[in-house]
Amino acid sequence: MPRVSVAGARATLQGIVQSLRTKIVISAEKRDISQKCVKRNRIPPAQNQILSSTTNITLNSEEIEIQSACFKAADAGDQSINAEVKYEPENATVVLSFPSSLQPGNGQLSIDFTGQLNDKMKGFYRSKYLSPSGEEMYAAVTQFEATDARRAFPCWDEPAVKATFDVTLVVPKNRVALSNMPVKSENDLPEDSAWKVVTYERTPIMSTYLLAFVVGEYDYVEAKDADGVMVRVYTPVGKKEQGQFALEVAVKTLPFYKDYFKIAYPLPKIDLIAIADFAAGAMENWGLVTYRETALLIDPKNSSSKTKQWVALVVGHELAHQWFGNLVTMEWWTHLWLNEGFASWIEYLCVDHCFPEFDIWTQFVNSDLGRALEMDALHNSHAIEIPVGHPDEVDEIFDAISYSKGASVIRMLHDYVGDESFRKGMNQYLTKFKYKNAVTEDLWESLGTASGKPVLDVMTTWTKQMGYPVVKVTERQDGSNRILTLTQEKFCANGIQPKDGSYTWMVPVSISAASNPKKPAVITLLDKPTQEVTVPNVKPDEWVKVNCESVGVYRVQYTSETLDRFIPAIKDKTLPPRDRLGLQSDLFALARAGMISTVDVLKVVGAFINEDNYTVWSDLSSNLGQISILLQNTDGYNDFKAFNKRLFKPVAQSLGWDSKEGEGPLAAMLRDLALTRLGKCGDEDTISEAKKRFDAHVSGESPLPADLKGPVYVTVMVNGDEDAFNKIMKLYDEADMQEEKVRISRCMGSIQSDDLKKKVLDFAMSDKVRSQDTVFVVGGVTGTVQGRELCWQFLQDRWTDLHDRYKGGFLLSRLVEVSTENFVTEARAKEVEKFFESHPAPAAERKIQQSVENILLNAKWMERESAKVVEFLRSQ
Repeated sequence: MPRVSVAGARATLQGIVQSLRTKIVISAEKRDISQKCVKRNRIPPAQNQILSSTTNITLNSEEIEIQSACFKAADAGDQSINAEVKYEPENATVVLSFPSSLQPGNGQLSIDFTGQLNDKMKGFYRSKYLSPSGEEMYAAVTQFEATDARRAFPCWDEPAVKATFDVTLVVPKNRVALSNMPVKSENDLPEDSAWKVVTYERTPIMSTYLLAFVVGEYDYVEAKDADGVMVRVYTPVGKKEQGQFALEVAVKTLPFYKDYFKIAYPLPKIDLIAIADFAAGAMENWGLVTYRETALLIDPKNSSSKTKQWVALVVGHELAHQWFGNLVTMEWWTHLWLNEGFASWIEYLCVDHCFPEFDIWTQFVNSDLGRALEMDALHNSHAIEIPVGHPDEVDEIFDAISYSKGASVIRMLHDYVGDESFRKGMNQYLTKFKYKNAVTEDLWESLGTASGKPVLDVMTTWTKQMGYPVVKVTERQDGSNRILTLTQEKFCANGIQPKDGSYTWMVPVSISAASNPKKPAVITLLDKPTQEVTVPNVKPDEWVKVNCESVGVYRVQYTSETLDRFIPAIKDKTLPPRDRLGLQSDLFALARAGMISTVDVLKVVGAFINEDNYTVWSDLSSNLGQISILLQNTDGYNDFKAFNKRLFKPVAQSLGWDSKEGEGPLAAMLRDLALTRLGKCGDEDTISEAKKRFDAHVSGESPLPADLKGPVYVTVMVNGDEDAFNKIMKLYDEADMQEEKVRISRCMGSIQSDDLKKKVLDFAMSDKVRSQDTVFVVGGVTGTVQGRELCWQFLQDRWTDLHDRYKGGFLLSRLVEVSTENFVTEARAKEVEKFFESHPAPAAERKIQQSVENILLNAKWMERESAKVVEFLRSQ
């Protein structure tokens, strides 16, 4: 269609004492509809015209009531043809049928409709907030990715059907009204001077899911970047100073990406805005990026180092999308990882540029590579590229595979081709496909041309098949050379190879040696099941490490003799941090799969007694935490807590409770981690000090610094009574900042009392907790065996309410995960399966399967390992 004018959408938001009406008028010009789209039998090709006669036009439309629709041919003068409207809710479409054929040529389709300003945090929805005076108010905001623009206006709601958009908003004069582009004109509404008509400049050609508009009350801070682009950060009224940090990050980030891609940011402005009710972390709408408050706002006095780092990463991620996703868009959701995997990689590059003190690439090995390897070892994982049909299937793939495995594969590829070739290839790709759509192979072609390496052949093995390899290493000494035999096979979480087909990857392998730990001694491509590699100039007693710096997306299994060589290098930290991290991460995964003994892994853990790197500790703590959950079901749990106390006590004592002058953010994060672990394990000194500081904080005598709030709150809850619980509830009610409310609400469930845990579950569903936070408050009660039982019963009892609230979104998958995956018996796995058979949740189907698989893995570990581990712990 040449032009689609969508007019007459009128929505009403009811506040306590005020109503806000928003009228939207959207004009969209459709262009360049890909022939590849036609092959999927979706939208027929059109380049500003009808190509062949038709009596029907089918549009995406959901929860919209169309009053009238008509088509007027360009050469028909004032004559138009009215359409009959037929809804197809099962397909989220509407069919406009005309009494006579629409003939080839230009024309205009006009639709009058009424939509819903919903409470589902998708489409065009309302977001509740409190004014500075405490009055309950509402904003009107949008969230269209993946398939919810159709909830705001009838459209062709697919990424390959790009258009330019002319947006007009009719809003009250005392409201801020934003859209993707700068304001073109602003005038009084002739029939009501209390209203204004705001018209925006035409957008670039783009996909429907990137369109956005926001109406509400906001303050802002602003600055121009080095290239003159206006950047604004919109905050709740009275809190504009909390937007300053994100503003500084954005002003640094836009020029960084311009230099990296060698392509200027294509819009004249960019707004970043904090939304009170927001399901995801953020959304990259072109020129108007929306965020959860906790992903954008930083209080200079009350935000933790961890939150500051998180905001920097999220801002870097969403601004990367302005090029990679918005300027060049994936053709279909099968290629979602192109958007999310790339942005999840380059956000780290950006933060490393802006804040080197975060040592962010080491954290990547824990937070993204580790997360990807954990999920992708499951038999119920999926390939990076996966066929997608129904919208429920789209929502399911916004997961660790698309984001974290995608980012990890890009990191490995960047290392394989080199930074210069990578940047050159990225520029070629973005230049060739700007304002268009692309598929994965288009990126591989550009990077292959730039580097001269077989990028397509290598990377197809990583994106088209599920999983990743474990590289098994045997070695022998030959004079001054070390001969390694590398054998690859699919790594499976249960240690059992799949019966269906064979898996082989083209694996970029880098190998380092003790003589120069940070630089690869050998780089090779493992492209067959088994291969010999010679590492020169290695003494017989020196270690050789496969997967230098943990860049490769694979696990490594060594012989016991080889592993023993690493122990001194772990103790004296001559093995670099990313290698120490990767080594223990692989060991825990191999033990969970039954490929090595957990007792042997715990013996290696003792070598980390001198560890001082935050990220190594963070990953080690997570791995020990998984064993802790399992051992809670045995009589050896107290022995395991004693093991943890011995491990974490020295690092906690070296850091102390109070920050030291000049210490960096990683020291603060490590203090948080160590004290939290000791508090959970019942360390008396930690509990006593935490309670003392908590009481001083509650009384106002000595407020807690932001970086100590987390460990103090958790320790007091884990070891607290009803009085402590009531105090933490009061702190929640009094908190003015969402970061603080989230911090408090997520630790409430750590309280030991079953009755108080039930109160937390009820509280999670109350109006006091924002809908996007409920799932995480519910998950907070699952730290104990009885807490998991209560949570699972709660899920079953409240399933209808929870499903209605979250269906079709990723939060439902998260709810299933936190409520089920830490059980430890086959009987419970069958119970979970049976429940969801009678209570289907299509958008969480894969997550249900993964949770059941994890329960069975836990059961196998308990049967195989628990008695031996308890015996080892008692011998210490």
